[in-house]
Amino acid sequence: MSNEILILAGTAASIGFIHTLLGPDHYLPFIFMAKARKWSMFKTSWITIACGFGHVGSSVLLGIVGYLFGLSLMKLEMFEGVRGNLAAWAFVLFGLVYFIWGIRRAIINKPHKHKHLHQDGTMHIHDHTHTNEHDHVHKANITPWILFTIFVLGPCEPLIPVLMYPAAETSTSGMIFIAIIFSIVTITTMLGIVLLATYGFSFLKFGKLERYTHALAGAIVFLSGIAIIFGL
Repeated sequence: MSNEILILAGTAASIGFIHTLLGPDHYLPFIFMAKARKWSMFKTSWITIACGFGHVGSSVLLGIVGYLFGLSLMKLEMFEGVRGNLAAWAFVLFGLVYFIWGIRRAIINKPHKHKHLHQDGTMHIHDHTHTNEHDHVHKANITPWILFTIFVLGPCEPLIPVLMYPAAETSTSGMIFIAIIFSIVTITTMLGIVLLATYGFSFLKFGKLERYTHALAGAIVFLSGIAIIFGL
């Protein structure tokens, strides 16, 4: 393995880690969706990993196809830019719709009291909510698939121009090796942050605000999209 590839491998690992850490859209949606939808750590993990694979895999595939067909770097960057805009607006749309649904759910789920009078004259009162108690547990949940689709659309901006194409000047195998390094570090960083934050969240009690967690998750996804659009 050449010195150039070893240097690029270290660069790929560093960029993968920093790019993910500084991009809250890589992990905040999973953290807050896991809290709102009460996903287990296992479910949170596989959804995060799947979306991570979709995120880096789409850029890796595009880079390889572009290299094999001799496409210019400018054309690939233009296409990546279009994909990035689509992903950002998809975040905004999904987050806004989910936020509105979360607010509606919170209003419907406002606790209220029921009185029960027994034949012996005694009465007892208990708190009652509709959504939490009457949700159908087997209802299809398309949220993970929506997140996966959005992450497939979202490009890894530095991967192709900064890492894959320079590595391809050395060898095709070197380009693939660099892509694998970047992918592993990116997905591992995503998963690590998500699991640590999700574990920490499990100790937080929202109390009466618990019913607003869906709205909060939608707001986070919405703001993630806004941050991408405006480069925040």
